[in-house]
Amino acid sequence: MELERARSLLDAERAQVHQLLADLGKARTDDHEAERDATYPAPLAQQGVDDAVAAGLQDRLAALDRALDRVEDGSYGRSIRSGGPIPDERLEADPAAELTVQEAADDQAASR
Repeated sequence: MELERARSLLDAERAQVHQLLADLGKARTDDHEAERDATYPAPLAQQGVDDAVAAGLQDRLAALDRALDRVEDGSYGRSIRSGGPIPDERLEADPAAELTVQEAADDQAASR
Protein backbone atom coordinates (compact mmCIF):
# COMPACT_ATOMS: atom_id res chain seq x y z
CA MET A 1 0.00 0.00 0.00
CA GLU A 2 1.25 3.46 -0.80
CA LEU A 3 2.25 5.37 2.31
CA GLU A 4 0.10 8.40 1.43
CA ARG A 5 -2.95 6.12 1.10
CA ALA A 6 -2.10 4.51 4.45
CA ARG A 7 -1.65 7.89 6.12
CA SER A 8 -4.98 9.06 4.68
CA LEU A 9 -6.85 5.97 5.96
CA LEU A 10 -5.22 6.22 9.37
CA ASP A 11 -5.89 9.94 9.73
CA ALA A 12 -9.53 9.50 8.70
CA GLU A 13 -10.13 6.71 11.19
CA ARG A 14 -8.26 8.61 13.89
CA ALA A 15 -10.60 11.58 13.37
CA GLN A 16 -13.61 9.24 13.63
CA VAL A 17 -12.35 7.73 16.88
CA HIS A 18 -11.71 11.18 18.35
CA GLN A 19 -15.27 12.19 17.40
CA LEU A 20 -16.70 9.04 18.99
CA LEU A 21 -14.77 9.76 22.19
CA ALA A 22 -16.03 13.34 22.20
CA ASP A 23 -19.61 12.16 21.64
CA LEU A 24 -19.25 9.64 24.45
CA GLY A 25 -17.91 12.33 26.77
CA LYS A 26 -20.86 14.58 25.95
CA ALA A 27 -23.31 11.74 26.55
CA ARG A 28 -21.70 11.09 29.92
CA THR A 29 -22.01 14.76 30.84
CA ASP A 30 -25.67 14.73 29.84
CA ASP A 31 -26.22 11.58 31.92
CA HIS A 32 -24.59 13.16 34.97
CA GLU A 33 -26.81 16.20 34.65
CA ALA A 34 -29.89 13.99 34.37
CA GLU A 35 -28.82 12.00 37.44
CA ARG A 36 -29.20 15.14 39.53
CA ASP A 37 -32.94 14.83 38.92
CA ALA A 38 -34.29 12.64 41.76
CA THR A 39 -36.72 10.90 39.40
CA TYR A 40 -33.92 9.72 37.09
CA PRO A 41 -32.71 6.19 37.90
CA ALA A 42 -28.91 5.99 37.97
CA PRO A 43 -27.93 3.54 35.21
CA LEU A 44 -24.80 1.92 36.65
CA ALA A 45 -24.87 -0.74 33.95
CA GLN A 46 -24.77 1.97 31.29
CA GLN A 47 -21.77 3.57 33.00
CA GLY A 48 -19.96 0.23 32.79
CA VAL A 49 -20.82 -0.06 29.10
CA ASP A 50 -19.64 3.50 28.48
CA ASP A 51 -16.36 2.76 30.29
CA ALA A 52 -15.81 -0.34 28.17
CA VAL A 53 -16.58 1.52 24.95
CA ALA A 54 -14.20 4.34 25.94
CA ALA A 55 -11.44 1.84 26.73
CA GLY A 56 -11.95 0.14 23.36
CA LEU A 57 -11.79 3.48 21.56
CA GLN A 58 -8.62 4.43 23.44
CA ASP A 59 -7.07 1.08 22.47
CA ARG A 60 -7.99 1.68 18.82
CA LEU A 61 -6.54 5.17 18.95
CA ALA A 62 -3.28 3.75 20.32
CA ALA A 63 -3.19 1.17 17.50
CA LEU A 64 -3.73 3.91 14.92
CA ASP A 65 -0.95 5.98 16.47
CA ARG A 66 1.41 2.99 16.36
CA ALA A 67 0.52 2.49 12.68
CA LEU A 68 1.27 6.14 11.94
CA ASP A 69 4.63 5.69 13.67
CA ARG A 70 5.30 2.72 11.36
CA VAL A 71 4.40 4.87 8.34
CA GLU A 72 6.97 7.42 9.50
CA ASP A 73 9.74 4.91 10.20
CA GLY A 74 9.16 2.94 7.01
CA SER A 75 8.02 -0.33 8.60
CA TYR A 76 4.30 0.08 7.76
CA GLY A 77 2.84 -2.89 5.90
CA ARG A 78 5.07 -5.43 7.60
CA SER A 79 4.24 -7.65 10.56
CA ILE A 80 5.58 -6.37 13.85
CA ARG A 81 6.24 -9.99 14.81
CA SER A 82 7.75 -11.66 11.76
CA GLY A 83 8.51 -8.74 9.49
CA GLY A 84 6.52 -10.48 6.77
CA PRO A 85 4.40 -8.42 4.41
CA ILE A 86 0.79 -7.67 5.32
CA PRO A 87 -1.34 -7.80 2.15
CA ASP A 88 -2.83 -4.54 0.92
CA GLU A 89 -6.32 -6.04 1.18
CA ARG A 90 -5.82 -6.53 4.92
CA LEU A 91 -4.46 -3.01 5.33
CA GLU A 92 -7.43 -1.58 3.43
CA ALA A 93 -9.79 -3.43 5.79
CA ASP A 94 -7.76 -2.54 8.89
CA PRO A 95 -5.16 0.15 8.28
CA ALA A 96 -3.75 -0.39 11.77
CA ALA A 97 -3.12 -4.12 11.24
CA GLU A 98 0.09 -5.15 12.97
CA LEU A 99 0.11 -8.85 12.11
CA THR A 100 -0.54 -11.01 9.08
CA VAL A 101 -3.89 -12.79 8.95
CA GLN A 102 -2.23 -16.07 9.95
CA GLU A 103 -0.40 -14.52 12.90
CA ALA A 104 -3.61 -12.88 14.12
CA ALA A 105 -5.48 -16.17 13.76
CA ASP A 106 -2.73 -17.99 15.66
CA ASP A 107 -2.97 -15.42 18.48
CA GLN A 108 -6.74 -15.79 18.63
CA ALA A 109 -6.52 -19.59 18.72
CA ALA A 110 -3.90 -19.45 21.48
CA SER A 111 -6.09 -17.21 23.63
CA ARG A 112 -8.97 -19.70 23.62
